[in-house]
Amino acid sequence: MKKLIINENKKLNQISEDIYGHFAEHLGRCIYEGIFVGKDSDIPNVNGMRTDVVEALQELEIPVLRWPGGCFAEDYHWKEGVGPLEQRKPVINSLWGGVLESNHFGTHEFFELCEQLDCKSYVNLNMGSASVREMQEWVEYMTGEVDSELVLQRKANGREEPFELDYVGIGNEMWGCGGHMNPEHYASEFRRYNNFARTYNWNAPFRRIASGPNRGDYDWTERVMKGLMTNHDGRDEIDDYYHMTGSNVTGLALHYYCFPKMEHPRGYATDFDGGEYYRTLESAAHIEELVIKHSEIMRKYDPEGEVKLMVDEWGAWYQTEDGTSPFFLYQQNAMRCAQVAAMTLNIFNKHSDKIDMANIAQTVNVLQAMILTEGDKMITTPTYHVFNMMKPHKNASLIESRLEGVEKIGVEGAQVADLFESTSRTRKGVITTTLNNTSMTNAHELVVEFAELKPENVTATILVGAPDAHNTFENPENVVPADFTDFEITDQGIKLTVPACAVITLQVK
Repeated sequence: MKKLIINENKKLNQISEDIYGHFAEHLGRCIYEGIFVGKDSDIPNVNGMRTDVVEALQELEIPVLRWPGGCFAEDYHWKEGVGPLEQRKPVINSLWGGVLESNHFGTHEFFELCEQLDCKSYVNLNMGSASVREMQEWVEYMTGEVDSELVLQRKANGREEPFELDYVGIGNEMWGCGGHMNPEHYASEFRRYNNFARTYNWNAPFRRIASGPNRGDYDWTERVMKGLMTNHDGRDEIDDYYHMTGSNVTGLALHYYCFPKMEHPRGYATDFDGGEYYRTLESAAHIEELVIKHSEIMRKYDPEGEVKLMVDEWGAWYQTEDGTSPFFLYQQNAMRCAQVAAMTLNIFNKHSDKIDMANIAQTVNVLQAMILTEGDKMITTPTYHVFNMMKPHKNASLIESRLEGVEKIGVEGAQVADLFESTSRTRKGVITTTLNNTSMTNAHELVVEFAELKPENVTATILVGAPDAHNTFENPENVVPADFTDFEITDQGIKLTVPACAVITLQVK
């Protein structure tokens, strides 16, 4: 029998709600058809945003949304996406299938979406193909308060008050689609672009995120951090100014996707064997090693920990569904994805002293999506349900917990722990534990013990199904959460059996 030991009296750190963030790129059917249908659509909408999608995302209480990319950000020119729709210039989305980009979803529409969702905004600025001046003008357009030409233009386009800009990414994947730069060159360019991305509202400065490594590229982290954190000895007034205006870099973006196999074809989201299942989970679990090692390098150049890791692209990446464009990255979403989501979020919770934000890729119709749409139909995915079940961890305090009796399972060449967990406590004293059993076949008996607490009021929710179980437009509730009552409160704590391929959230008051 396995044991989970919880010390409810030892708070470690706060879990940033932004770890549960999301990402929407102009890619495939994420924005158009997925989120935005236009005001004249027969699909119910508010100012062009699909009502069903917005309401589903409101239920998740998503904390932050990243836009417009991704790689698309490095080809995006913001002025083409403001003003009357009929005057906006269509362009070719050369990165993702060569389709026509109408630019009907631009700056105003993005902030309209954030306001409907009541979430923070994260705008990835174009560094790859835009000038410093273009970036500077976009920031002024979004956040300027005095009546400059750009601010008056924003007002003429319907927005009187500045937009609430919370995060900016200065470049995306600069080691790849953002410009194939070497680390020193990018660090130097970051410093230049960042210098001119002015803070126009000093009472509400936005946080600045640098393009970090892909996967295990520790050399990129080492050399970029060294370049970003160069000592300003003899130029103290620059440091003072940057601190006063909130202009320092505060985040380094890590990108990491897990795969059933690295070579193509990668395997389908709902048609796989045990080997592919365990290889996917082993790949997903590797994020923990990356978080630890990249953070250790970052602390070498930032001992105070002012620059946090931002995992602003993560998730499972499979072969696209038959009959869809390979550039649209449309894939189904099964209980295997639920395991990836729960495992990853449990790891992020455990390392929330290092991670300030994470953004799963992507929100609708792309990669490990929360939501899939088809015409006027919409379904939520097992990944969506995991995010909903784990909401109580947001802004709660991580508390000390550990598992005993965990074993490695899987197939030859692909081994993963058979149980993951994280535990937190809210200000009101509610303790939340999320467990995910990675085994395809075996249930686990578990005893939950506390340092002093004698649990009385315990509730639980479960998401369970075969690893390939998924929702379809014909059967949209094949995989949904349910109340879980198969537990017993004992003198030792809580005794339960965690079914195979299940995610359980326990709440103890």
